[in-house]
This record gives sequence, C-alpha cells and structure tokens, in this order.
Amino acid sequence: MLYRNLGTSGLRVSVIGFGTWATFGNQISDDLAEELLTIAYENGVNFFDTAEVYAAGKAEILLGNILKKKKWRRSSYIISTKLFWGGRAETERGLSRKHIIEGINGSLQRLQMSYVDIVFANKSDPTTSMEEIVRAFTQVISDGKAMYWGTSRWSSVEICEAFSVARQYNLIPPTVEQAEYHFFQREMVETQIPYLHQRLGIGSISWSPLSCGVISGKYTDAIPCMSRAQLKGFSWLKEKIISESGRRQQAKLMELQIIADRFGCSLSQLAIAWCLRFEANNGVLIGATSTEQLMENLKSIKLIPQITNLEVLNEIDNILGNSPNTRPNYLM
Repeated sequence: MLYRNLGTSGLRVSVIGFGTWATFGNQISDDLAEELLTIAYENGVNFFDTAEVYAAGKAEILLGNILKKKKWRRSSYIISTKLFWGGRAETERGLSRKHIIEGINGSLQRLQMSYVDIVFANKSDPTTSMEEIVRAFTQVISDGKAMYWGTSRWSSVEICEAFSVARQYNLIPPTVEQAEYHFFQREMVETQIPYLHQRLGIGSISWSPLSCGVISGKYTDAIPCMSRAQLKGFSWLKEKIISESGRRQQAKLMELQIIADRFGCSLSQLAIAWCLRFEANNGVLIGATSTEQLMENLKSIKLIPQITNLEVLNEIDNILGNSPNTRPNYLM
C-alpha cells in the first residue's frame, strides 16, 4: 500500500480507500461486508468512508458493528462520514448548525464511536450562510467529535469562501474536497484541486474511479441483471449507460482495453492507477461486491509507475479526447 498526506495536513491516508456507498446495507450481505473490510484492512487500507444517507443509515450501522467486532486499534484506521441528507423532515437535511450537530451525533451513535476522523459536507447548501456552516463544523471539531472536516462536490468558489470565512472569524477551514474523478470526469481534480492545494493546502479524495462500474467494461454488451445499474434508485445510471454519450464512452473503453491488455491488467486496474498517477489526488475510494473484485482493484497500485510514463498518458488522452483546460476557475 502507498500512503499520502491529506493535503498539507499530517494525516497519512492509504491511496486506496474503501467506500460503503450502494453496497453496505444494500447490495451485499453483512458477512461479505465484513470479509471485504477485513481484506482491505489487512492489505494496508486505512481509510473507510460512509455517510448518513447510505442505505438510510444502515451502512453506518453495519460498518460500526464490523469494526466493533474486529477490535482493531482505533488509532490504526481513519473513518469518514458525510452529512446533508439525514431524514425526511425539513430540519433533518442541509447544512444548518442544527443538522450538522444533530447529524454528527446520529452518525456517531450508529457507528458506535466517540469521534470520526473526517466529517464531510456531502454537498453545498445555498440556503445556509457559509459562516453558519463553518462555525458548526468548527464546533464539531472543538467538541472532539471529528478531527477534520471536508467538502464533497463543492465548487472551488465555495471552498474559497469557506476559507475566507474561517480566516475572518478565526475558525477551522476544510482540509479536503471529495470529488468525482475518472476517465470521463476530470475538471475539478485536474484543474481546481492543484491550485486550491497550492494556495489553501486543500487535499483531495476522489470517488467513483470506475464511474459506478461503467469503466469496468461489464456494460459493453448489456446491463447484467445483478449490476448496480439494475438496483432500485439507480435508474439514472441505466439511462446514462444506454444514452448516446454512454455508447460513445463504451467505444472509448474498448480502445483503452487494448492498453490494459498490453500491460496485462484489467480495465478497472488501468482506470484506478490512472487516477492515482496524479499526486494532487491523495487517494481514491473504491467499493466492491466480491473478494475477487476487491483484490483485483487493490493491485492497481503496482501499475502507477507504468501509467506515469508520458507516452502512455498521451495515448490515453488521445483516446479520451477530454483533457481539461488547466487554468483554474475560481476567485480568491
């Protein structure tokens, strides 16, 4: 396993983290969830991510049960959760001080923990002032319920605003942004994060390196009956796959498969290694529905030296045709 500092903080995170979205409490059995978490931990993964909204809280409950059973040293792993959608009531969602405080208390109760290492704002909230948001997360950290706070799917402008408020009122700014990053989604991590890191010290943990399984290649011919695209609540993924842009992406993946074959790896391994080639991206979150899938994806780390070859990167860029403009899009 490789480890990188989270932004300019001293927190060392495994470059591959294990996420519980769509799988824990939903797609896989509790026994398999425990087996997958154990394999990840024993292979050096120290970062485990969940959220209050995942399986309506069941993912946090399952993760907490497993960790309590395993009795691993709490200091040996990192837990993150995310707040925004906590329930159906108007006061149970968003980033009001009320929901941030009550939300973290609910998450800790489900996880059976006294603190999480990182708490994320799961999206921005235009209905709540930035001062209220930053003050609430500062209180969470001051109360010892989290070590750091971060943002997820925030724009660079919103992150800069949070830093500005933190500086103005001597509060704690976010440490990390959690952004989607894969072959077909590159803008934030490749253009915004490097400048945010340079100017503000922000780190990056990216999610969905396989674009919800689309990049694995399993959707090339058809949509498997047990795949995520067939799950309740994922009709958007199915529509995305069968759309015209989805078919174009599948054609590009067939070209990328040729590169993967040349390296003797799977398309999934190529995609994860490609995400990790970019050191401004401190780590990626992966999920798994089988032990074989998890072990295959963990081996992606070995490909990083090959992926960083300039000729290979240019070859991949030529296939994707979506290399972003490197000029940052934010004001500070």
